[in-house]
Amino acid sequence: KLCGYLNKLGIKGPIKTWKSRWFFYDENKCHLLYYRTAQDVNPLGTIDLSSASLDCKLENGEGIFEIRTPNRVFTLKAISKQAMMYWLQQLQMRRWEFCDAQTRFPVGSSQLFVCSLAFVFWFVFNGDVVESEDFLPPVKTPTEAVGLKAAYLPAPQTSTALQNISLKHPWTEIQNTVYNICGSKQLWGNNGNVFNFDEFQEHPENRDEEQETEMEAGCAGAYYCSVIEPRLNRARKAKWRSSASSGLAEELHRERSPVDKVGVLQQQILTLTEEVKSQKELVKLLHKALEAAQQEKRVSSMYLTAAEDKDRLELVRHKVRQIADLSSRLEGLEKEKKELEQTLILKESHIQELKDHVQLLMEKNHAKQQVIMALTEQMARELSDPLQESNAITVETLYKQQEEIEHLKDDIDAYKTQNQFLNSEIHQVTRLWTGVAENEKALLMKCACLQAQNCKMESKYLMVLRKLQEAAPLLPSSHAELVRNLIQEALQWNVKEEAEEGLNLNPVSEYDEYGFMTVPEYEVEDWKLLAKIQALEIKSNNLRSQEVVEKPLRDRWNSVGELSPSAELKSLIRSGIPVEHRQRVWGWIVSRHCSHPPDHYQRLLRQSESTEHPACRQIELDLPRTLTNNKHFSSPTSPFIPKLRRVLLAFSWHNPAIGYCQGLNRLAAIALLVLEDEESAFWCLVHIVENLMPADYYSNTLITSQVDQRVFKDFLSEKLPRLTAHFEQYRIDVSLITFNWFLVAFVDSLVSDILLRVWDAFLYEGTKVIFRYALAIFKYNEEEILRIHDNVEIYQYLRFFTRMIVDGRKLMNIAFNDLNPFPMKLLRNRRTMHREEMETELCELEQIKAAYVKEKAEQGP
Repeated sequence: KLCGYLNKLGIKGPIKTWKSRWFFYDENKCHLLYYRTAQDVNPLGTIDLSSASLDCKLENGEGIFEIRTPNRVFTLKAISKQAMMYWLQQLQMRRWEFCDAQTRFPVGSSQLFVCSLAFVFWFVFNGDVVESEDFLPPVKTPTEAVGLKAAYLPAPQTSTALQNISLKHPWTEIQNTVYNICGSKQLWGNNGNVFNFDEFQEHPENRDEEQETEMEAGCAGAYYCSVIEPRLNRARKAKWRSSASSGLAEELHRERSPVDKVGVLQQQILTLTEEVKSQKELVKLLHKALEAAQQEKRVSSMYLTAAEDKDRLELVRHKVRQIADLSSRLEGLEKEKKELEQTLILKESHIQELKDHVQLLMEKNHAKQQVIMALTEQMARELSDPLQESNAITVETLYKQQEEIEHLKDDIDAYKTQNQFLNSEIHQVTRLWTGVAENEKALLMKCACLQAQNCKMESKYLMVLRKLQEAAPLLPSSHAELVRNLIQEALQWNVKEEAEEGLNLNPVSEYDEYGFMTVPEYEVEDWKLLAKIQALEIKSNNLRSQEVVEKPLRDRWNSVGELSPSAELKSLIRSGIPVEHRQRVWGWIVSRHCSHPPDHYQRLLRQSESTEHPACRQIELDLPRTLTNNKHFSSPTSPFIPKLRRVLLAFSWHNPAIGYCQGLNRLAAIALLVLEDEESAFWCLVHIVENLMPADYYSNTLITSQVDQRVFKDFLSEKLPRLTAHFEQYRIDVSLITFNWFLVAFVDSLVSDILLRVWDAFLYEGTKVIFRYALAIFKYNEEEILRIHDNVEIYQYLRFFTRMIVDGRKLMNIAFNDLNPFPMKLLRNRRTMHREEMETELCELEQIKAAYVKEKAEQGP
């Protein structure tokens, strides 16, 4: 019998897999039948050899050959080169015999076999091609891979139990499964079949071998394949199995001992057990395939019975959606597979590391066991002769030990004495170090005071130069030239370079913590000298207040826990909030007075994106003019610019009565610099406009702002009568200077450090703080202003004199101590009185305007 196991190549698209199949040559039809195992009843497919050619190329791999039929090419692989040559020679010989028999005994007209004599066999050895019929001697039969004995050997193992199962032939698989489960004795009596599945036999011409669409095409006619062939297959199969069984029994009886027979039978039992497991899994898969086929049949029936094209189209769309869903699931499973493969690789590497670690631990354990064994043997030897052990300790040894003990006692006493001496030395060194540290601290304080005095003297020197510069037109030319040279030399002198030469206790950086320039850049030559004076004043003030004021204030703020309104908190806020606490305190103040509806700010932003606000153009014009002395707003590409735009647009939609007023951009910018979060800055702006400032402060008429200017003039005349008289003498209208102070709460008027301290108290107490600081500013510079006796010079001085204020502590003391009392009730009464007066004036103005218009109308064109 020509039979045995071969691997068959199955192809589905780009996927190629080798399947283990049992091949059996049918001499009556010249067909090569193949089964999944040697114990199967029905074949999975056939190969017609009568019109096929055989081909073998070494470049395909060892043991691989091809059988080419008119319909397709079958690629097979033997276990060795010898087995491949045996199969090729036997197939060639059997095919010639069949063709010769058909030529001598032709069949009827219903079945024709065309025997192709164009057998091509290429065999390459060392690059030489030999073409001859007798070029290769007959190959010896490999009994371990071919013949009846191979049928009872274990089938070649695959990576998975289901790899060789064919899902395209469910009835064939069920027949084979039932046969393998029930046993051959019960099946032979029923002609090799338990159930009658003849009506379900698939047509050989249209049969696919497996799930991977291995196409098998028969060469016989339809009648022969569907009626005659299944019966002949069962008869031949039964005959072959009976002969194979008897042959196996003879082999076992003739060549093997009882022990070998038991081993073979046990091996066969294990093989059959594994086969039963795989067949059970197959049955489960076949049930699923049957359910899917029935579902497909129902859908096809619905499609065929649909009355209209619309229903059929809907069914087709449903199938398309199912296909898309399955495709997406397949992609998801592939991704999951890749992730699992990566996880598996990581797990394997981790397992390998654990194995190495376990191996290392085992080696350590082995070494420890060896040490324990050695110590155990040594202890056993020592305990085996206790008399010898006791005799070894002699009187001389005891004397030596006693002497060593005495020496150790002496050493201990010496160490105690040395320890006492070292402790006294450490105590003295500690006292010296403490004194040196205190002296160093005192020297640093003295150095800071000296540097402050030096900066003060330098600023006075620059002030003298400025006075000389103002009087330069009255000086001789040589003196004027000398003054210009001194001023030029002073402007080129760098504070930072000198600080690097000596001890730099408090360097002045270019920008402060919030991005404001510490030394402003002025274009006018006179103002550059003022900027230099301001830098020196700032450094001098910082040096004096760093250790005396700022550090104790920071310690007090660090001890503050949960915030709650109190007189102590009010005093701390008036003194100024440190940078590290300012954001938290401002957020607490705003949240106390403003309720935050959820998603209110986001809704305003969406509204501003969908609908353009009338004030949008004015906002865009004001954005580049906001805080030009701050690095966060000086560049158009700064991230703070879009945040400021969104805050202003959101407020315009939040408060339609005001919309947008020039000045709100600077208020929102300060809130953004401190709070950083744009939504928090939005609510801070709402708190200032709607809670702190009076109504109509930012309206179109700015009537309340004008009222505050009249109130301020009243307070100025009461608190600073000499200065008020001086302004009246030279006809100075202070509202031209102070109106912007009140509108934007001193933004762009004071240096950043003092400005933020003013805002600290302003957010907590309200607009009364603005009045206090406005009066304090004039009080701070009162003497300087009184010394100026020219109208133009007074206005020029008032334009920049707020920038010359660098001592925030002095200004705060003036605002909250020297100007007391300052009751809020008095402020409200003054506002009410002046508002009534202004409304009366506005009514009179409207009447005059109406009369004028009426008069012009009566006069005609």
